[in-house]
Amino acid sequence: MNELFSVKDKVIVITGGTGVLGKGIAAYLAKEGAKVVILARKEEVGNALVASIKAEGGEALFLRTDVMDREGLERNKEKIVAAYGGVDVLLNAAGGNMPGATIAPDKTFFDLKVEDFRQVVDLNLFGTVLPTMVFAPLMVERGEGVIVNFCSESALRPLTRVVGYGAAKAAIANFTKYMAGELAQKFGNGLRVNAIAPGFFLTEQNRTLLTNPDGSLTDRGNTIIAHTPFGRFGNPDDLYGTIQYLISDASRFVTGTVAVVDGGFDAFSI
Repeated sequence: MNELFSVKDKVIVITGGTGVLGKGIAAYLAKEGAKVVILARKEEVGNALVASIKAEGGEALFLRTDVMDREGLERNKEKIVAAYGGVDVLLNAAGGNMPGATIAPDKTFFDLKVEDFRQVVDLNLFGTVLPTMVFAPLMVERGEGVIVNFCSESALRPLTRVVGYGAAKAAIANFTKYMAGELAQKFGNGLRVNAIAPGFFLTEQNRTLLTNPDGSLTDRGNTIIAHTPFGRFGNPDDLYGTIQYLISDASRFVTGTVAVVDGGFDAFSI
C-alpha cells in the first residue's frame, strides 16, 4: 500500500477546531486514522464533535482552550503529552474578525475602531504565534513535525472592508515563511511550516455578509462569485486534500509555502 499521504496515528492538534472548517477537518483526519486534539472555547460543540468522531471509530480529545492564554496552552500541552506522548502536527486554525475592524460601505478608514483592529490582529496573529511557541518545542525534541497556519485570500490581495483581518493574515503569511527557515536551519529539515490560504468559504462569521436570509447572494457575495472562475464558494471538504498533503510525507520537501485553495479567485483577471 502506498502510504505517501498517510496520516495514520499522527497526533494532530487543531486550534479553532469547533469552527465550520475546523470541525470538518478534524472529522476527516480522524477518519484517516489520525489522533485529533481539538482546542477551542466552545466546550459543548467540542465534546459533541469528539463523541461523533469516536462513534465512527476515530480517536479524538477536546480541551477547552483560549489561544491567547499561554499558561492555558502549556497546561493543555501536558495533557496531550500524557494522553498521546507528543504532537506530530499543529494546525493553527483559530481566528476571526470584528465589526469595528472592518470598513462598512458607508464608512471610511477614519471610522475604524482601533481597539477592535488590535483585537483582530491579536487573535489571528498572536493566536497563531502562541500555540506555535508552546507546541513546536515538542517537535524540536523529536526532530520532526509539521505546522500549518491558516492564512487567507485577504493576505494575498487587499480586499475591501476587511482591513484588520487582512493585515493580520498578511502577517501570518510572513510569519509562516520566517518560521520555515528558523526551524529548518536551527533544528533540522524534519521540521516544516506551511500555510493554507482558503478563498471564500461560508462560515458562521461571514454568512450574513455573503448571503441573505433566503439563501440568495448579497451584492458582496455576487461580486465574489463573479470573480471566482469556479463560480461557487468553497466547501470544507475542498480543503481536506491540501491539508493532508501538507502534513504527510508527500510534501516532505515543501516548507515556507502558502497553498491557495480558492477556486481561482486569486488568478482572476478581466
